[in-house]
Amino acid sequence: MKNVCIQGLGFVGAAMSIAVSIAKDHHQNPLFDVIGVDLPNEAGMQKIDAINTGKFPFETSDKYLLASINKAHQQGNLSATTDPSVYSDADVVVVDVNLDISYLDDQPLLELNDFKNSIQVLGEHIQEGALILIETTVPPGTCEKVVIPILHSELTKRKIATNSVFVAHSFERVMPGESYLKSITDFWRVFAGFTEQAGDVCEKFLSSVVNVKEYPLTRLSSTLASETAKVMENTYRAVNIAFIDEWTKYAESVDIDLFEVIDAIKERPTHSNIRFPGLGVGGYCLTKDPTFTPAASKQLFDKALDFPFSCMAVQVNHDMPLHTVARLKSLMKCQLKGEKILVCGISYRQDVGDTRFSPSETLVRELIAQGALVTCHDPYIRYWNELKISMSEQLPPSADFNAIILAVPHHQYLDFDWPSWGSRDSLILDASRVLDKEQRELARTKGIRIESIGRGNGL
Repeated sequence: MKNVCIQGLGFVGAAMSIAVSIAKDHHQNPLFDVIGVDLPNEAGMQKIDAINTGKFPFETSDKYLLASINKAHQQGNLSATTDPSVYSDADVVVVDVNLDISYLDDQPLLELNDFKNSIQVLGEHIQEGALILIETTVPPGTCEKVVIPILHSELTKRKIATNSVFVAHSFERVMPGESYLKSITDFWRVFAGFTEQAGDVCEKFLSSVVNVKEYPLTRLSSTLASETAKVMENTYRAVNIAFIDEWTKYAESVDIDLFEVIDAIKERPTHSNIRFPGLGVGGYCLTKDPTFTPAASKQLFDKALDFPFSCMAVQVNHDMPLHTVARLKSLMKCQLKGEKILVCGISYRQDVGDTRFSPSETLVRELIAQGALVTCHDPYIRYWNELKISMSEQLPPSADFNAIILAVPHHQYLDFDWPSWGSRDSLILDASRVLDKEQRELARTKGIRIESIGRGNGL
């Protein structure tokens, strides 16, 4: 078997390690021996220990993923370590190391040090003939301007030919949730090699991991084009979401149901991916990625280019949860100081346990800043690290609260009987389209006040 190392065991790297470990040949034998590598800190050790015992290091609703990591553990071709010397035996290294940016600053700056250090470590250990596949979402130009210079410098020190190690870029489209693992193995991939030969090596590897028969690969002409595709793809979605913000406020102001309007618009095929009203944008990608290209244009290419829509979308999306606070105050007709508020859902999207850049964080911080007494609940999270809040697994009684905000459409919430749980005269503000029309009407017959972000009062 060939040896594959996954550098970085976060939400992408941990899942990628499983995807590679379950790849099979025509005889249904494992193709790769997979080693995940992470830092020797507390978080890194927790992930390593989980993988080495056949457990996924994050809460997930993906049963296929959980079964797959257990199977990989049993067949003995998936392990994890902090030892960087394992890169010396690697045929392939997949880089899944975070690359951050001060995305809310007036002049966002790429934070490249950790990423550079990771590439330097690879350069100190990697051997001739190996493929380094950058899967991390990186600013356009990173492979050419950052990865290649560092790698070539380290290889030259070791008297290894710089063209003997192959570099390619193929961005992930991982979607944590019920199809977490299949978003890697059964989904379309874009890739490019820094050289033609590197592209060929990358294509062969990806074709062993991805179901290319049903989801063919798309090869681009350069790593710069591939890097741009990822950032532009995420920026498009972020701008689409930001666009809905002003129409959300309009719909509530004139008392119409914006969901009804958008459903009608989506009948037109060219507009089928228009977004819906909600609490706001969250997660590690859409919040920051629109600022990558403006920053890279200046820092990597020394070109001062304007990206007004992209930059405006970042700020609009960041502030979107504040509208839910304003709407709540309007509905309650009071200041929030001393009011008991229950927030249901704190992860950045449904059916995952990832709280990074969650819009619920902005929501809860603002509620607390205005003096509200906030209780949080999430079926996937027992401790919210960013706010240092512990949470019960059980949903508390509705009578304990002046208002309830439905912030994330977890399937547990979608399947929950809110009309029976709610108390008479209680206020439920649905900020994530949890309740359908029948549930809203039933709740109102029981004296429960139901309102929604994106709908006028009483709709």
